[in-house]
Amino acid sequence: MRTIASPLMQFLLSLPRIAAGAPVTRSAPVPRTMTDARPAGRGDAAPDLGELDDAALMARAGAGDRTAFNLLVGRHGTRALRLALRVLGDPAEAEEVAQEAFLRAWQAAAGFDPARARFTTWLHRIVVNLAIDRTRRRAPLPPAGLEAVGELADPAPGPEAAAVATQARAALALALADLPPRQRAAIALAYEQELSGAEAAAALSISERALEGLLRRARLLLRSRLEGS
Repeated sequence: MRTIASPLMQFLLSLPRIAAGAPVTRSAPVPRTMTDARPAGRGDAAPDLGELDDAALMARAGAGDRTAFNLLVGRHGTRALRLALRVLGDPAEAEEVAQEAFLRAWQAAAGFDPARARFTTWLHRIVVNLAIDRTRRRAPLPPAGLEAVGELADPAPGPEAAAVATQARAALALALADLPPRQRAAIALAYEQELSGAEAAAALSISERALEGLLRRARLLLRSRLEGS
């Protein structure tokens, strides 16, 4: 699978300094966390951005700090790409969706409220919505995701075990491709991204009960497809 970090980092270099229409303020430096301001008298040295949490980096991004936003891309770009790939099945489309998701995140950075949602939940929601919307505007899902399957092989298996594992993963990828987009997204969020039920439900903008229903239907369909193959 292609990595999103380098292409998207280059892409971000062409972004405007701040979202269109959002005022750029020159307030005091953002503290290391959203609630823990740096004590006075310790000098004016800037904190190490790599040590800041996602919320603090988004606060800096909202003030126009592209470096802070690039760090968020580095942390979460691959996860966003994997999620888009699982819903769309096509690597090129998945990369486009991931790039669009980060562009929207950059443009909305000034309005991001960490009290309402974690950055990752907020980002996952953007990716899922963009990916599902794209599935509605194009032909049925291609049998992709298979490009990424080979990278998931166990380290140094024997030839026979490797062949069996590859065949099993290919069958699973094809079965996942037959699921409706929202069920694929639910599977990806709950099992591949390993989000909690509350986080996965929030990313899909549904209740936890509705998420359980999506996952149950997805598992039944997967079992049916895999037993049939």
